[in-house]
Amino acid sequence: MTPVSIVMLRVVLALIPGAALYSWLFGWGVIFNIGLCIATAYISEALMLALRQRPIAIFLSDNSALVTALLIGLALPPLAPWWLPVLGTAFAMVFAKHIYGGLGFNPFNPAMIGYVVVLVSFPREMTSWAAPLTADHQTLNFTQTLALVFSGALPHGLHIDALTAATPLDTLKTQLHLNHSVDQIMSASPIFGAIGGKGWEWVNLAFLGGGLWLMYKKIISWHVPVATLGSLALIALVFFIIDPKLYASPLFHVASGAAILGAFFIATDPVSGAATLKGRLIFGTGVGLLTYIIRTWGGYPDAVAFAVLLMNMAAPTIDHYTQPRVFGHQE
Repeated sequence: MTPVSIVMLRVVLALIPGAALYSWLFGWGVIFNIGLCIATAYISEALMLALRQRPIAIFLSDNSALVTALLIGLALPPLAPWWLPVLGTAFAMVFAKHIYGGLGFNPFNPAMIGYVVVLVSFPREMTSWAAPLTADHQTLNFTQTLALVFSGALPHGLHIDALTAATPLDTLKTQLHLNHSVDQIMSASPIFGAIGGKGWEWVNLAFLGGGLWLMYKKIISWHVPVATLGSLALIALVFFIIDPKLYASPLFHVASGAAILGAFFIATDPVSGAATLKGRLIFGTGVGLLTYIIRTWGGYPDAVAFAVLLMNMAAPTIDHYTQPRVFGHQE
């Protein structure tokens, strides 16, 4: 195995605990999403390599397509129709990766490009999130989920509203616009847990464990995750102190949505992120601040994908101004 394939495989291994817990809590749809994304990623990659006259077996075995597919699959709603993960993954592989020259040349994170394309294009499908097992909602078995994903068919007498619920971030954002306080919102809705959303907090804890393992194995450095989560928590703390009725706690923002997944597995992409150590701190800080700004005042309740892509655009400039000073050279 090549060094790249080993690194990518370790990232996959670090994602497995969170993905497994996510599947258990949110149903078979998560597994269908991941499977469709993986199949589409490898097919798209093979077709593009063939068109570019590149060796297919070598590049397919580097596991980069697998990582991209996993990230997109984990980002999509568990009850998404089959064409949504297929479309998002195909766009990510073709337009966000191979159009730029393949792995190592893409200026934007391919998984986030694919996710944002379907989020902007199909907002209705992208907001139909399955409720976790910990909430008071009905669930579907394997066969019922299969029928819903591939044909849109539900069991007789069952409506989609009985299966879905708004995410904690979406619920908080919507209810705050209705002049409810944070305490009122969290106490009235069964989707909120001790520090985040029920189910979501456990999934994020598993992703945190996987991310810390990557740091231990030196696959990623601490700079981006610490800067991302630290800046998100700090700005959340400032506004929480100003008015806790209007602004959620730092712990809620860190434990909800894709903050931890983004900090350890998305913003740490070495190709589309900053390369210098100081630059990684700036890059991560920007991701954390933009995530909070968009969550609080923007149109999207989570915002990690948009924050990462915006900082991807800034990464070359950050690297330019954070190059270490050279004091001499060896003859």
